[in-house]
Amino acid sequence: MKEGTATVVKNAGSHYLLSELPVWAPFPAVLKGKVRLGGSGSTNPVAVGDRVRYSFEGEPTVLEPARIGEILDRSNYVIRRPSNLSRTSHVIAANVDGAFIVVSLYCPRIKLPFLDRILVTCEVYGVKATIVLNKADLYGEEIGEEVAAFRKIYEGAGYRVMLTSTVTGEGIEELREACRGKVNLFSGESGVGKSSIIKTLDPKLDPKVGKISSAHLQGKHTTSLYEMYPLGSPEPYGYIIDTPGLRGFGLVDLKPEEVALYFPEMLRASKGCRFTPCTHTHEPGCAVKEALDSGLISPERYNSYLGMLEEDRKFR
Repeated sequence: MKEGTATVVKNAGSHYLLSELPVWAPFPAVLKGKVRLGGSGSTNPVAVGDRVRYSFEGEPTVLEPARIGEILDRSNYVIRRPSNLSRTSHVIAANVDGAFIVVSLYCPRIKLPFLDRILVTCEVYGVKATIVLNKADLYGEEIGEEVAAFRKIYEGAGYRVMLTSTVTGEGIEELREACRGKVNLFSGESGVGKSSIIKTLDPKLDPKVGKISSAHLQGKHTTSLYEMYPLGSPEPYGYIIDTPGLRGFGLVDLKPEEVALYFPEMLRASKGCRFTPCTHTHEPGCAVKEALDSGLISPERYNSYLGMLEEDRKFR
């Protein structure tokens, strides 16, 4: 019997593909019946990026897959609720070196509260997030001010913002270098061009590319499975975890008094608050409110924060 340790590179319900990274040689696997899942309440206790111990006799095939006997501890992960009304949660990916959150100003129009929920989740679970502002070829001089305003908000908060276009190639080489030697999560709303970016990073890859619904200017779901891809072959220089286009991103296991801790610019300012704890909503001597009034914290980010507090009260 052969035993080993491998990484989950594809999750298709109750069936998985594993590979002993950095070697890219996926093979099928299933869970043993009595695997301990650590009391996880998520809909997928085993996620792409998880490190697992496996065993098999002979060679693993679809009919005789390897058996996953243990899920190893995670260094980090990204988790969400499909909506704030949902009581279920879903682990998007585990053990990643960074997350690239792909957005577009238009087609589909960006929703800043949605982006901020993803960023807060990355902060909570120790995942370094980079914002990829895609479809730069659509942003002419007439909306240059909007691009600059967007960058000011998020670079001011402490995030790296990369401008990319799969049409002109702008920013693609910079993004490729940022992925080198790492396991990278790519996530975002439907229709922002995530799959197109992956195909442009490595033309040998073929994730499904979707179209925009002209009726609502919203993306149609294309990716339906969580899957890892190697960048470059035969020896990968990095890896990408592709995820389905998201329409909802509810926070998981975050108390109202903790939310501000995961807005980096608010955390910096809050050290000067008169009271501890401070909700940064009504207290006198609140340094966060002062920073907001002076322009050091953007009203867009602060409104996202207030929205998270309100949703928590509404759906608890």
